[in-house]
Amino acid sequence: MPAELVIRGTVLTVDDRQPTAEALAVSDGRIVAVGARSDVEGWIGPGTEVVDVDGCVLPGLVEAHGHPLMEAIVLSDRMVDIRPVTLPDADDVVAAIRSEVADRGPDGAYLNGWDPLLQNGLPEPTLDWLDRIAPDDPLVIVHNSGHKAFFNSAAAWRFGLTRDTPDPKGARYGRDADGNLDGTAEETAAVFSLLAGVIDPADYPAMLHAELRRLNKVGLTTCSEMAFDPVFRPVVEQLRADLTVRLRVYEISTAQMSSDATPDNGDDLFRQVGIKIWVDGSPWIGNIDLSFPYLDTDATRTIGVAPGSCGHANYTREQLTEIVHAYFPKGWPMACHVQGDAGVDTILDVYEEALRRWPRDDHRLRLEHVGAIRDDQLRRAHDLGVTCSLFVDQIHYWGDIIVDGLFGAEHGTRWMPCGSAVATGMRISLHNDPPVTPEEPLRNISVAATRTAPSGRVIGPEQRISVEQAIRAQTLDAAYQLFADDVIGSIEVGKYADLVVLSADPRAVPPEDIADLDVLATYLAGRQVYAKGD
Repeated sequence: MPAELVIRGTVLTVDDRQPTAEALAVSDGRIVAVGARSDVEGWIGPGTEVVDVDGCVLPGLVEAHGHPLMEAIVLSDRMVDIRPVTLPDADDVVAAIRSEVADRGPDGAYLNGWDPLLQNGLPEPTLDWLDRIAPDDPLVIVHNSGHKAFFNSAAAWRFGLTRDTPDPKGARYGRDADGNLDGTAEETAAVFSLLAGVIDPADYPAMLHAELRRLNKVGLTTCSEMAFDPVFRPVVEQLRADLTVRLRVYEISTAQMSSDATPDNGDDLFRQVGIKIWVDGSPWIGNIDLSFPYLDTDATRTIGVAPGSCGHANYTREQLTEIVHAYFPKGWPMACHVQGDAGVDTILDVYEEALRRWPRDDHRLRLEHVGAIRDDQLRRAHDLGVTCSLFVDQIHYWGDIIVDGLFGAEHGTRWMPCGSAVATGMRISLHNDPPVTPEEPLRNISVAATRTAPSGRVIGPEQRISVEQAIRAQTLDAAYQLFADDVIGSIEVGKYADLVVLSADPRAVPPEDIADLDVLATYLAGRQVYAKGD
């Protein structure tokens, strides 16, 4: 039977048995042939769509650590985008805040992307400053890391927060010396409490459709949601016919330490694959769990880090053990956000104990971001079967600050050590953690291969990986971490025809230019979901 679609051109399969090909054929959403043109010609019939590409065909790109369900809200017109990639100037940030307060009035002003490390000259967002800008109406400003938020007195009243409000598990509300709220919230449970009810649910489908278009535009066909709230489950199910990206989600660990779902839920389009924990916080606000101190610099003083501070964890080892032991024996994989090396030691201890008590051959336990992870920890993780997803794009945006402002050359130059990770044999992924940085998987490949900081210098050249390794970390090995490598991540017979067409072969251009390649088309199960110019 003739194929429905045949694509001819340079094909990078990410399949070790056949790394490159000249053509592929698709029927019923699956790849039915890959190889030389002559191997595929027999699949062409009168009704076959034949596409000849001048660029290069790759497996659809995979975001192993995303937040599309939340980003749909953050990048909607209900919240104002003040991230450094949008508003690099501090004065423009403050002007945007004042404008949104005036425009929204009693509905409340919500903004995302505050970053004093990259937006030099921002005022200190004290409660007094927030109350002077918005004396009567709610104002919430989320830090670019997503790990902190600033809120005024009217917002505290709106959300019922008082000096007697207990801190959520693994999070906190800041308080002054007298115990009164100081207008800050740190970590997921506290930050998310300030966003409850920010949108009209009737508006969400349009927001999600816009997010899916953004993802397809950069070549993504699969994306994880690493802070999944089960309230979104019926919403996604209702919209599943409109999904143009496969969703793999990790549910937020709750105080109840339970999930209504079971590990055998879902299908290849939408599935919950695990549980998420935040071991520590963000390097940009000073609360990652390190064995070494932050520097004492203008940068660290700007973000309020006390001299000699090594940051801190969100949980004790006993609390992490309790959480992992509540979920792992029930079959749930775990993904743990951890940036500091001391935090890595703790969670690896917890993982090792869980694996000893409840052995599992294919657990795919994960560590997320791992900026300060050491080589010995990477070897230990690999020996345990633990994989890492690295936020390498931080080098592109914060590379100079990491070395000169926060951690110094000894620790900063090996930040996000992709080279050491792949040297162990570990299957890593690269990610953007959007909206912290924009969804830009091609830039991840560039940065992993070059490690070029904003100043142009190379940060830790020994931690560079090859373009081929970086492509694999953005396709097949990212799919592996999401328990999806059996159906996506490479161009092989039997897998879904999730594909991206680029303007050039990424192996044939300088690595620094890969970020600027055009995505010409994106396919999900053989259906074109994006075309450049549409």
